[in-house]
Amino acid sequence: MPSNNPDQLRHILESVKTIALVGASEKTNRPSHEVMEFLQARGYRIIPVNPRLAGQQVLGETVYADLYALPEPVDMVELFLAPERTDAVIDQAIELNIPVIWMQIGVINEEGATRAEAAGLTVVMNRCPKQEIPRQGIPPVAERA
Repeated sequence: MPSNNPDQLRHILESVKTIALVGASEKTNRPSHEVMEFLQARGYRIIPVNPRLAGQQVLGETVYADLYALPEPVDMVELFLAPERTDAVIDQAIELNIPVIWMQIGVINEEGATRAEAAGLTVVMNRCPKQEIPRQGIPPVAERA
């Protein structure tokens, strides 16, 4: 069952440092761009993933085509995708053993979440870290002990 209880969300947001943001956009008015910018300002390292933009830069970071192409391990993958497009990314995250899959508000894939959890991953669904961080009073990455 996806981890949507406040204590679990707090633990996730206080422990992750590097996040692959799948569905990253170069368009400043898109929610994925706004959330990426917010998370960067809070000290998280965000690696954008979008096959259409692979090789380009978004907010100072190189965009990668998929999770397999990432240059370093990540603690979490955040999905800004239509629910029907999440299965392949969830399967990549399972194969790469990325500890946390976070599906944005409106991104719900119960079967994918069940597969990921069966593989030992933590899944958050239908939540936004940009909302949860202030709600939980989570300090920026650099200010944590």
